[in-house]
Amino acid sequence: MLHSHRISVAGARLVAAAAFGLAGLSLASAETKWDMPTPYGDSNFHTQNIAKFAEEVSDKTGGSLTIQIHSAGSLFKHPEIKNAVRKGLAPIGEVLISRLSNEDPVFGVDSVPFMANSYDAAWDLYQASKPVLEEKLAAQGLQLLYTVPWPPQGIYAKKDINTIDDLKGLKFRAYNASTERLAQLAGAVPTQVEVPDLPTAFSTGRVEAMITSPSTGANAKAWDFLDHYYDTQAWLPKNMVIVNKSAFDGLSDAEKAAVLEAAATAETRGWDASKAETASKTQILKDNGIAVAAPSDALQASMKEIGATMVGEWKESAGADGVTIVDAFSK
Repeated sequence: MLHSHRISVAGARLVAAAAFGLAGLSLASAETKWDMPTPYGDSNFHTQNIAKFAEEVSDKTGGSLTIQIHSAGSLFKHPEIKNAVRKGLAPIGEVLISRLSNEDPVFGVDSVPFMANSYDAAWDLYQASKPVLEEKLAAQGLQLLYTVPWPPQGIYAKKDINTIDDLKGLKFRAYNASTERLAQLAGAVPTQVEVPDLPTAFSTGRVEAMITSPSTGANAKAWDFLDHYYDTQAWLPKNMVIVNKSAFDGLSDAEKAAVLEAAATAETRGWDASKAETASKTQILKDNGIAVAAPSDALQASMKEIGATMVGEWKESAGADGVTIVDAFSK
């Protein structure tokens, strides 16, 4: 009898332990952790905005969903992030949208020069292109959460650029097909130069002008090798935060709502942060002796013509989607 009593006590303990383990398992399964690869460092305003987004998601879900940020390409490099999210290797991530333009021209819409040359116009273009963008992502099992633009692109040069003729024959830094085409249409000579090589390239005369953001100019200490900046606001390329649709669908309704609310807040905050970044970095250019100016009316008119040509070319390459977006943006 005593022997059987011991067995029953031991059995009861095993049952209790198993029950406790199952309870612990269900508790653990109620908590979800998402790893989030991002391309830029912790000091970048995009990454700082994402950190606030992650914090809000955790707060709104009472900690049932947490997002672990892996910045500066530490989990996946920038070119790998979108496919990592698509394959579910990471549930959520951030990418520069125009990096995907080789896959589909629609992803390059916000980098067509002089199509949308202000924050307001960039927002309107985003609204016009968003349905098509969402459709393209959905076909790959991805969902768009929000976008944030980089500061707009301006012209840097070693001399006055008052009309388009002042760019003719200049060696113009090109870093992709779009900037190469822009240089050609302006009569400049496209020259491939990476950001780290800019000081040497300008100092040796290998390049004499470029188009990039005030952030890149300030970070590269452009005042060491040139003295003019024209705030053309040629285009405002955007980053997007995307989520794996299956991972999102696996959340509870309350968690889904929390993510979407935090994303909407992050989008508003991010666009404001981009404007603040533009103002502060442009001021740094001024403070260091670069002559900062708006483009002359003549230069602006010529840039508008170049823009019309490039919009037409992009629209043709994007087919029916291009027509849909341009028509919606023109309204």
